[in-house]
Amino acid sequence: MAICTLETLVEERAHWGEQGLRVVLTNGIFDLLHAGHVEYLTRARALGDRLIVALNSDASSRALKGAQRPLIPEEDRALLLNALRPVDYVTVFAELTAEHVVAALRPDLYVKGGDYASTPDLSPDLSRLPEARLVLSYGGEVQLLPYSAGRSTTTLIERIVTVYGRDPLAQDEASRKR
Repeated sequence: MAICTLETLVEERAHWGEQGLRVVLTNGIFDLLHAGHVEYLTRARALGDRLIVALNSDASSRALKGAQRPLIPEEDRALLLNALRPVDYVTVFAELTAEHVVAALRPDLYVKGGDYASTPDLSPDLSRLPEARLVLSYGGEVQLLPYSAGRSTTTLIERIVTVYGRDPLAQDEASRKR
């Protein structure tokens, strides 16, 4: 398990290809790591011999999710992902999509969550997944994994806000005064 530059992974990918290893790639922000992420990554890893997670940088996360995200800095998110058993490698990318990572690594299988499906049978919505179009163009496979309803970073943030309010420190202070 390692956090690597894309250049290092390209070199490794060449060796894996020579060994006939099946490379799986996924990407995302992975802010506030939760059970849905772990289930997803475990399923993705079971589909191949190496699982690479391409992680959105802080800047690309903000551009995609808004100024208040990510909550966890990219270095910490990479460290947390790298510590998970299913994850073999993590690389951080700055672009809004992982097309550059896909083009460089040419994974055998590109995996995303079912929230990127265009139909109930989990057909990928290619209008929302430019990476999938690229993978299919060179003969790779794309697979969407079932989405774990209610297990999302947004749901977790909403629950935290509901339980602690807008200022959790003020609430803690009020509790201590009681």
